[in-house]
Amino acid sequence: MRYKEGEAAPLAQNASDEMLILTAVLGFFIGFVLVYLGRLGDQMWMRVWGVGLVLMSIFMGGVTWWTMQ
Repeated sequence: MRYKEGEAAPLAQNASDEMLILTAVLGFFIGFVLVYLGRLGDQMWMRVWGVGLVLMSIFMGGVTWWTMQ
């Protein structure tokens, strides 16, 4: 698919930018739940995956938001 000059292509071929923002927001909240449950159950892997998910969700959401502007 071709885009007009000056028009930005979506980040994913089959997903809209709004869907990517929603995915980032969901990942952010799921990451916090993983961190909380990891602390509650003393599970290091849940805390590590939760922190990683939160950080990557912030990054992906920020990049998507920045390219939408």
